[in-house]
Amino acid sequence: MRHLNYNHLLYFWTVAKEGSIAKAAHSLHLTPQTISGQIKLLEESVGEALFSRVGRGLAMTETGHLVYQYADEIFTVGAELTSRVKTGRIILPAVLSVGVVNSIPKLVASHVLQPVLESETSTRLVCHEGGLEALLGDLALHKLDMVLSDRPIPPGLSVKAFSHALGSSEIALFVSKDNTIEYDQDFPQSLHKAPILMPTMDNPIRRALDDWFDRQGISPTIVAEFEDSALMKAFGEAANGIFPAPAAISDEVERMYRCRRIGPAIAVEESYYAISPERKLKHPAVLKIIENARSELLLR
Repeated sequence: MRHLNYNHLLYFWTVAKEGSIAKAAHSLHLTPQTISGQIKLLEESVGEALFSRVGRGLAMTETGHLVYQYADEIFTVGAELTSRVKTGRIILPAVLSVGVVNSIPKLVASHVLQPVLESETSTRLVCHEGGLEALLGDLALHKLDMVLSDRPIPPGLSVKAFSHALGSSEIALFVSKDNTIEYDQDFPQSLHKAPILMPTMDNPIRRALDDWFDRQGISPTIVAEFEDSALMKAFGEAANGIFPAPAAISDEVERMYRCRRIGPAIAVEESYYAISPERKLKHPAVLKIIENARSELLLR
């Protein structure tokens, strides 16, 4: 890759943000031909295409996404520098892109990420959801600053990142309000053959739940399995069966899904991790998340 021309990078970044060359040209007060020519020079410098044609529009290539992530950091920091020099404070919001593993309860994710929005420095939080391996791929491509996960980086994955343990919560079982009394009595034996909604087998707590049921000598009837914890709770709210959720968010689960916790928390724990690439370990928002979670997290 030849020496990078930051004007070319700015034109590319503007096109990516605006969504088209015409809009970028209007924003930069340049002709579309000038913009196109400058992006072509940047592509020659990088050695790969940054955009591909999709119908009448443009879509960033994989390399384009990577270049955009770096460009966004460069120009965001530049804008903050200008603001700080002129006013003595940062007035433009920084951006923190977080991937949330879809098996993590949304209420847990919101608790963990809330400190970002309460920071004295304005930070715009961008959340993406998906499977752990896909999110780690985006982390490796610098599309994400951090991944919030219910498991550490799996062994064998060559991802240059670190798993930071945040804490854990015991698991409680919940059921729609109308059925609470039925299962409260003689718990946990009352769960034998009872309809239950479960996480899928790739969820870290699934095997632990199965083992706990075996130790109690009970066999609930599995009605459905879910990758998404919020969808599982929605089915539980519709009285389709008992469902597990972290004891730490019991009050919120009962209020939002019109259900009641049954029995004491069981001997199964869900753990939480912040996975961050090496170059992001000093990101102030990531550090705030980790420090707050470790001091207060969810263990109540």
